[in-house]
Amino acid sequence: MSYLYVLCFPPPPPPINFKSPRGNKERLNGNNASHTPGRCYDLLDDAGFGGYTYLLEPLWWVGLVTMTFGEIANFVAYVYAPAVLVTPLGALSIIISAVLAHFLLNEKLGKMGVWGCVCCIVGSVMIVIHAPQEQTPNSVEEIWKLAMQPGFLIYVATSMSIVMALILYCEPLCGQTNILVYIGICSLMGSLTVMSIKAVGIAIKLTLEGINQIWYPETWFFVMVAAACVVMQMIYLNKALDTFNAAMVSPIYYVMFTTLTIVASAIMFKDWYGQNTDSVASEICGFITVLTGTVILHATREEEEGSSGTMRWHDSGKSCNEEHLISSYSPEC
Repeated sequence: MSYLYVLCFPPPPPPINFKSPRGNKERLNGNNASHTPGRCYDLLDDAGFGGYTYLLEPLWWVGLVTMTFGEIANFVAYVYAPAVLVTPLGALSIIISAVLAHFLLNEKLGKMGVWGCVCCIVGSVMIVIHAPQEQTPNSVEEIWKLAMQPGFLIYVATSMSIVMALILYCEPLCGQTNILVYIGICSLMGSLTVMSIKAVGIAIKLTLEGINQIWYPETWFFVMVAAACVVMQMIYLNKALDTFNAAMVSPIYYVMFTTLTIVASAIMFKDWYGQNTDSVASEICGFITVLTGTVILHATREEEEGSSGTMRWHDSGKSCNEEHLISSYSPEC
């Protein structure tokens, strides 16, 4: 059986000519002198195709450990500040991702990309200035009552219904070609993760202050929900990053995740309760400014990819038929 192997290290391979099997075969064989063959792996085992070979990558584990430290800091932030403030500040990670992609992945950051980063910074400052005061619940039981509100239960039921539809229907149909499938799953599960993590964080904080919350069954329920949502996020975020360009995934994921998290937090914790109209309007303007910056970054990447005329394995537009067509001409490895 033939498998499709892809060279992992830069420089990236030249565009694939689907009408020229011979040319593709030579390129896949690594016969082009301008490319140095590196370690290869089976594309069919990638996360985008349901595989888990990324677990064998040391660099993936380094990234996971680094992300874990960042998420711990994020966890603490959610305990002491409302999600309406903490989540939009994730725009800073978009800026860092764009800069790192520029240097490490050869995904060039143009002038419009720089303006997008500036918009993210300006919007984040506006949100910080007009952020609401945190109203911390006094017990896990109080958080449970907030979670049992009809409005939040409707949000949870709607989110899970959409996630199931995306997994069961949309993923097999267009998961490899539509970036919104994987990111939609990550974002919806992410909004529920934040609510659960905030509940667990408050329980830990109260316990450390002498008000024991460990023995409440509600605490462990939130822990289990958070763990399940995090696992789902990791699986589908890896699929998204393995299938599409990282410079496209990060901004879109940020926009969807932030929007849904703010909606969920506003429904459950009523973050904007007691704020005047001017403050809420300023926060919304800051959030829109941040979204504008991420859209600019995304549009810049898309324009550069279209103008370059190259196709990369991790860009959108790959189809299983094209993968099968190329694999039929690939050598045995």
